[in-house]
Amino acid sequence: MDEGALLQKPRWRDRMSTTLEVVRANPTGRVALKIAVGLAGLLVVAVGALLIPLPGPGWLIVLGGLGIWAIEFSWARRLLTFTRRYLRLWTRWVTRQSWAVRIAIGLVGMIFVSAVVWASVLLSFDVNLVTEILDRL
Repeated sequence: MDEGALLQKPRWRDRMSTTLEVVRANPTGRVALKIAVGLAGLLVVAVGALLIPLPGPGWLIVLGGLGIWAIEFSWARRLLTFTRRYLRLWTRWVTRQSWAVRIAIGLVGMIFVSAVVWASVLLSFDVNLVTEILDRL
């Protein structure tokens, strides 16, 4: 495969862009598209936000919803660009660190997630996971 083919946008993106241009050409279609994209993005962001305290891809789902909003809203496009840039910078910084620093970052992350899960369960179900676990030991 030559280098020029690798740098081209996939054909499905061209079809999607053409379809969106056709929809946006009609004032009613433009409003309907904004509403549909807004609601779809809101649904995905809301599900992601609910999953953030739980182990799993909560933030990834929120970013997916932001990507949906970025189809139609310039503020979401700018926020997504900002987020991607700083996520790449963070990832590059972490990969340059020693194993000890990476392990410390991982442990801090696990402690933070554990604290969020503990607080979520305590506030939602009035169950203290620490005392429950200690009682069972």
